Amino acid sequence: MARKKRAKPPMEFRNTQLADALQTQDMAALAFALRHGPTVVPLMRPVQRDDPRDAGEVWTYRDPNTGDVALLLFSDAKNQPEALPPAVALQSPAWLRAFLEAHRAEITTVFFDIAGPYPMQAAPDDLLGALALDA
Repeated sequence: MARKKRAKPPMEFRNTQLADALQTQDMAALAFALRHGPTVVPLMRPVQRDDPRDAGEVWTYRDPNTGDVALLLFSDAKNQPEALPPAVALQSPAWLRAFLEAHRAEITTVFFDIAGPYPMQAAPDDLLGALALDA
């Protein structure tokens, strides 16, 4: 008798607490959501799922006029604009803190759900402060 493989449910790329914080534009709730849940991050290309060393390359926006670099984060993969590469990753609070620390000299701003429904913007240093709090 052949055994059928059970299909795994598709991975959900969202953080409901982050979506709620963006809806209310509440910085304290945003900080809490970032400390306690994942963040959807756009990638240049899909991750090789069978290779644990492949974390993907994060897509960032560089303003052609000023050279400023922005990190775009999302509460839900559905909020990512179609103009961005379609690949995403669900990253932990520890990953976000490490990424911001590693790139703090070049990232000038972080946008959340830039195309809506409730966009928000923060300085990388403010987010690092929020991620460092023990709550």
